[in-house]
Amino acid sequence: MDWRDEGILLGLRRHGESSAILDVFTPSRGRHAGVLRGATSRKVAPTLQPGAQLDVAWRARLEDHIGTFTVEPVRSRAALAMSGRLALAGLNAVTALLSFALPEREAHPQLYLATERLLDLLDRADIWPLAYLQWEMQLLEETGYGLDLAACAVTGRKEGLTYVSPRTGRAVSMEGAGNWAPKLLPLPPVLRREGDAGDVEILQGLQVTGHFLKETLAPALGTRPLPEARARFVSAFARRIDDA
Repeated sequence: MDWRDEGILLGLRRHGESSAILDVFTPSRGRHAGVLRGATSRKVAPTLQPGAQLDVAWRARLEDHIGTFTVEPVRSRAALAMSGRLALAGLNAVTALLSFALPEREAHPQLYLATERLLDLLDRADIWPLAYLQWEMQLLEETGYGLDLAACAVTGRKEGLTYVSPRTGRAVSMEGAGNWAPKLLPLPPVLRREGDAGDVEILQGLQVTGHFLKETLAPALGTRPLPEARARFVSAFARRIDDA
């Protein structure tokens, strides 16, 4: 059993003296693990940075075996990630969330393309936070927990949407909220791709997506908490707003 694809390195862990188990996100094979022999060598190790684009070939005797990888670097994103504290925190958040949220060997081609585009914007501090927020929305959608913000869950109207139900992820208007308003999440226009998408609104949007990542997606995956890398990115973004 063997295949070849291009993918994004999400992470790796040491395996034996000189090998490593790679976690790679590919468009046609999803998140896939495999052993790379000689991964700790001086020639190979520098290319194995999270976020790196790799040409990977996987081989195993049986499909359900962990298998082995051979890899060729396509491009590194290390320089992009080192362009600023926010970029590095963002890269770590993306790779950690993908490793956390996606089951192994389940293809998500659209999410893969969105991830590739997002990581190629790492050095664009002006547009990265908005792109990242939209990526989190897509991650929720791809994992079956997407938000429904098209119309009010109570009245059915498409205007005046100001809240999100923390239980269902559906939009709610001021009229529909009634006495329940204090228990609802705010709905910043940026989540509906409206308005100016300022940093404060983006941060509010991240608080909404963070709620559903933590309270809906994470429990569905078991007792594991959300990766700390996501909270570190949001904190770095909030500090940027405070310093502006």
